[in-house]
Amino acid sequence: MDIGEARYADLVLLTPVGRIDHITSPDFQAKLMDAVGSGGPVPVVVDLGGVEYISSVGLRALMIASKESKKTGGTVAVTSLQPVVKEVFEISRFNYVVKVFDTPRDAVAALSGDALAALENG
Repeated sequence: MDIGEARYADLVLLTPVGRIDHITSPDFQAKLMDAVGSGGPVPVVVDLGGVEYISSVGLRALMIASKESKKTGGTVAVTSLQPVVKEVFEISRFNYVVKVFDTPRDAVAALSGDALAALENG
């Protein structure tokens, strides 16, 4: 699994590609925790558009990152859920654990005006 990272003002956008399962979740969790712990209340958006499957250990990584983020006033959100991933989120009711948005732009706009300006200005 590859995990891209971009920063827009105070926001971190992560873009994992592939499967998030028991093999790849340690790297995914490490990347999430780095983003969450990058100083102050950081909004973190995880674009799951390139993820075809997420297991319970992937959900656990998101839950841990969300709890850690809330300690500093930050937030973790996900976007662009593929059908199988969306089904996992719905069955597990994980949309109550992290905010879910349709597109990365929607998430960025909801979480940080400065990041939206940076995203739109290239």
